[in-house]
Amino acid sequence: MCRRMKANTNIDRTHHVAGYARVKLEAGDGNYRAGYSLYSAAWPLLQEYPGHDFQSGLFGTWMFADSENPNLEGVWFYSTIEGGLGWWRDTEYPTESPKFIMGAVALGFCAWANGPGAGKGRDWANPAGHYGIAQLSPNLLWPPDGLNLKQGVCGELLGWGYLPLPLTEAKSTTAGADVPTGNQCWTLFLNAANFKGPATFVLPYFFSAPTVRDPRTAGRFLDRCPSKQSRSHAMETQHIPWAQATDAQGQTFGRMAPTLFPAQPDGVAPVLHRVTAYNRSALWDRVKAWLEGGPPADPMIDPEGACLHPFDTGADVGWGIGGPGIGRNERTPITTDEILRPALPNPYTMGYKARSDLVEEVEGSDGRLMRMPEFYRLVEDGKKRWIAVPPEEVPEETGLHAVHFGRPKEAPPQVYVTPDEPDSCWKKPGPVAGPFKAYPGDGSELTYSWYRFADQPAVLNADLSDAEREELQQRIERIHRHWTKDRDYLAPPASGALAEIDPALIVTPPPGLEIGYVPIATRQGGSNAERGTRNAE
Repeated sequence: MCRRMKANTNIDRTHHVAGYARVKLEAGDGNYRAGYSLYSAAWPLLQEYPGHDFQSGLFGTWMFADSENPNLEGVWFYSTIEGGLGWWRDTEYPTESPKFIMGAVALGFCAWANGPGAGKGRDWANPAGHYGIAQLSPNLLWPPDGLNLKQGVCGELLGWGYLPLPLTEAKSTTAGADVPTGNQCWTLFLNAANFKGPATFVLPYFFSAPTVRDPRTAGRFLDRCPSKQSRSHAMETQHIPWAQATDAQGQTFGRMAPTLFPAQPDGVAPVLHRVTAYNRSALWDRVKAWLEGGPPADPMIDPEGACLHPFDTGADVGWGIGGPGIGRNERTPITTDEILRPALPNPYTMGYKARSDLVEEVEGSDGRLMRMPEFYRLVEDGKKRWIAVPPEEVPEETGLHAVHFGRPKEAPPQVYVTPDEPDSCWKKPGPVAGPFKAYPGDGSELTYSWYRFADQPAVLNADLSDAEREELQQRIERIHRHWTKDRDYLAPPASGALAEIDPALIVTPPPGLEIGYVPIATRQGGSNAERGTRNAE
């Protein structure tokens, strides 16, 4: 029975939920080191978007170079391709539906690239990954704020992965320095209901550029090295809102923002499916022969060069309560193992089933979801932990029943802009058509133009000579002619529906620009008015 007393005005909202939902897979034999693909469910993790403190990915992975990193003083060798579906604090136009970013990371986080024109900060005078990714597809417009899925996605699967393509040639020097740059162009392949195939790729110079400053690190990154077959797969959550308060008896209770996982009547809704690693025979060898003068390469990735990883039974949702001054290993855990349990409907699919009566099934916009318990009690019987409790066990005096986690009033979103000087790489040689407008479901307005592929700003900043750019242009034109957005590339999912990319981002080239030209976003702002300029972090 609830104790009804004066409402608590000292609710603590400085804490948050953070941690990893991890999965385990069989590692494989280590011979599949030419990229990966997977299908990840896309859904609204939180019932209402709670503001820019919220940050969480959905299920994804981290791809590292398979190289021996020397123990060099003062060098942090972290460099990956990560990213995926999720929500980030620096997203300007967030909604309940997730967006997709690429997440290429250069040496020690000195730069990162989230998509064409999107990097670390927004200082075009000191770009840090802004020119790291080239637009490849003529049919997909990539917003700097992240690639939108269609609003209302509710457990559908997005297929994605990275395979290297030999689009450029290896070089023995980089930016005039005696350090090499490889020829592996790590290409993002997507499989959605309305778009299939290669979308963008990480330019090799993105990984090799830091080695010019420190030649000791040369040759050890993804521009030259194969990828590690064994990778971690997880959902990394940095901040879900949380409130807590203590009653008159000294008992502490907490409330989590309404949090959702996919559900499926009489079954298990997949959150991760068909995790696959590849060797070079899957695609690289055919494409290399093609670009060197052979017949067009079939774009379907060869299953003979693929290793499909079965899931292991070990998995957990390792969430805990953190806050100011609380380290990652000091968080007070939530007993999530008593709430959800991992389930494997088949060896290549993982999802969750409810383990507690406090988990509710709710209707999503286009499917069913499980809502985790909102209320918790802190137990301190030698091992501090938060256990889920029904709402009626939380005293009203705590004030937690009245807490609202919905979208707060925040500063207006700022505008993504690109250089406008007439002699900048955005204007010289510049676009051949545009500007045009697009209006994705996040409420923003995208301005974009069509550039000849080799004249897009990223390629102009990729340490390529004019002759090298022209050779790359010819190779891309071959790909545009033969690899269209409606062909199969990744093996389709064995079950489940594919998610849709926001239809506003599926574009058609103007007449005469179908081959060898790509759409590049030059501005993203509010659809009604200018709201400022996004500055360097």
